[in-house]
Amino acid sequence: MPTSAPLRPTHDDEYEDLLGLWGDLESGLSVLLSRPQDVVDFGAKVRQFDQWLQDLVAHDIDSALYLMFQLAATSTVGYSTSHALVCGTLCHIMAREFGLPVTERNALVRAALTMNIAMTRLQDELAAQREQPSPAQKEAINAHPHRSQDLLVQLNITNGLWLDLVGQHHERVSERDPLHSLSEVDRLTRILGTIDRYAAMISPRKSRPGRSATDSVRALVEMDQRDEVGLVLVRTVGLCPPGSFVRLDNGDIAVVLRRSAKPNLPLVASIVDRGGKLLTEPRLHQTMEGKPRIQSALARNAVTVELNHRTMVRLGLFAAMPELTTQPAAL
Repeated sequence: MPTSAPLRPTHDDEYEDLLGLWGDLESGLSVLLSRPQDVVDFGAKVRQFDQWLQDLVAHDIDSALYLMFQLAATSTVGYSTSHALVCGTLCHIMAREFGLPVTERNALVRAALTMNIAMTRLQDELAAQREQPSPAQKEAINAHPHRSQDLLVQLNITNGLWLDLVGQHHERVSERDPLHSLSEVDRLTRILGTIDRYAAMISPRKSRPGRSATDSVRALVEMDQRDEVGLVLVRTVGLCPPGSFVRLDNGDIAVVLRRSAKPNLPLVASIVDRGGKLLTEPRLHQTMEGKPRIQSALARNAVTVELNHRTMVRLGLFAAMPELTTQPAAL
């Protein structure tokens, strides 16, 4: 497990190293969550990983979203850690959008990272099995919020808001009440619950493939059109967030690289042509500027192409420059 958050890479090395830094964060978090009682000063380690996450998101939010969605959707190995990292990242981003005070933001993100700590191994097992949970597994699932809360107390976590959020993170707080009218813990529980459900929808399991990010966020919003959290999630990450796959109206399959000012019109890179042929050079398109447009979202299991994430993240950087064109991009 790393002992300190890495320095942010600079200039030419930064995008080359970004994927490795996210991978290091995920692997270190896996050790933390799978063997928490072996960790010296668990609370300090969680704060350290939180700071590392903040640094990576601050580095480039679109690249962070791209890597997070790709890593979450490509494997069921280490599902529990992957889910925790997706939830923690989205909670951090949403805390900024809602303008939460730092005390609320810290409790929200740290609860997102640790809410399933009492069932890390079970969550990985459930993701890998095709059959429905057994009665014993169902009992453990139902009990895990309070068991996770109790485990955090044993690990000397004393922040009451963090603990309360973990203990009630499966409680449904009405989406009809404005967030500002709720108590502190209920407001954060609603944010965490929405993100928890969204992250579960996009992540694949053996018993089912992950949904497309677009279908997932639409499902959340359609539950209640007045849900502030779902609507802000759409506005923030987009209907087709970086790292998700789409089919264009010219027949191409493309991967989303960066958001734009409009949630449904991101920048994309075509990777497969309408005939199903893999493109040797991805073609960049600003869908906000006209043709081609996005025809539909695609779930990860519908796309068999293995992407070079370093190349895609660097293309995203290029795409953010004013001189962007839709000509083929040399790899």
